[in-house]
Amino acid sequence: MKNLFLLILFILSTLYTKAQTPTYKVYAIRFAESTYAFTVSDWVKGGPKTPVKINFVVWLIKGSNGRNILVDAGFYNDSDDAKEFQLVNYIRPDSAVMKAGIKPEDITDIILSHPHWDHINGIDLFPKARVWMQKDDYSYFTGPAWQKGGDRGGFAQRDVRKIVELNMAGKLMLVDGDNLEIIPGIKVYTGSRHTFNSQYVGLKAGNNKIILASDNVWVYYNIDYLLPANGGTLNTAGYIKAMQRMKTLVTNPKYIIPGHDAQVFSKFPKVTDGIVEIK
Repeated sequence: MKNLFLLILFILSTLYTKAQTPTYKVYAIRFAESTYAFTVSDWVKGGPKTPVKINFVVWLIKGSNGRNILVDAGFYNDSDDAKEFQLVNYIRPDSAVMKAGIKPEDITDIILSHPHWDHINGIDLFPKARVWMQKDDYSYFTGPAWQKGGDRGGFAQRDVRKIVELNMAGKLMLVDGDNLEIIPGIKVYTGSRHTFNSQYVGLKAGNNKIILASDNVWVYYNIDYLLPANGGTLNTAGYIKAMQRMKTLVTNPKYIIPGHDAQVFSKFPKVTDGIVEIK
């Protein structure tokens, strides 16, 4: 009798846990395309000089619990950095997200993979979002990066001001560490050191385990051949080790989604122009 009671209790507990875990759908949303004649070798250390098409993307995670989560926030098209990429078909990220049926004010959370200008600059376009960022990345971005000898490549002063203001407004959530569930069913991982302590996102959507790598994998060639970013990491061995780890965290390697490779939009089902569902 006691064993039967314990079995029933276990089943009820399992059902309750499942009921409390939201289900998610994941979308890649393109907001700009580069016309610059990049080759794989520009993005992958040791890669070939074959062409690669580069896109700029944010990722939308829609939860059954009403959470609308962005991974990264994109940028305004008004900086010298943006001009260097010879952009076409630019849509401001908040307008791009509206194509997925989500208003900017309905974004509840933004998970920042790292604070390079093309990923952080648009955080003020989503006024009600809480922003999640690695504590060590925040500390370096707002402090030592701007000291003599600091590494501030890809950083913009106006973005420092934005993230500090969010912190003072109580809307910045500092994540301290690796393999942490920050939102039910959504984990962040570190180790690539694309910036001081960049992070990537892991979750389950349907039957698939997905990694939204952002710039912890620049293009598919990185992950296919386990080659590091060309100049895009503070720790080459760590970048490779992180990619090896990603392969253990997904259902299939195709669900490791790189930060800038346009092939994402031919590998997954189209929802509308510039939007695919990762499934």
